[in-house]
Amino acid sequence: MKTKARPMRRCVGCMESKEKNQLIRVAGYEGQVTIDPTGKAKGRGVYLCPDLQCFEKAQKKKAIGRNLEMELTGEQVTKLFEDLKQYINNTEAKE
Repeated sequence: MKTKARPMRRCVGCMESKEKNQLIRVAGYEGQVTIDPTGKAKGRGVYLCPDLQCFEKAQKKKAIGRNLEMELTGEQVTKLFEDLKQYINNTEAKE
């Protein structure tokens, strides 16, 4: 019997391909940028490893805004960074 293919996505920070369920989706829709834990939010999405170093690399390369096809303000980036830290801490606490 064939095994079902697992969807792969690429982290915009480290540029490594990983399984979709191992990455965090960041969605951009109508000027708003949010973390999408379900993977089903409206808008364009980019994927990041659950690692703050990957976020910093993506921020340095301006990869998040470019891939979401929107300009991110410093305030939006700061809020996203704080949300990511909180999300990573919450998921690690559950494990």
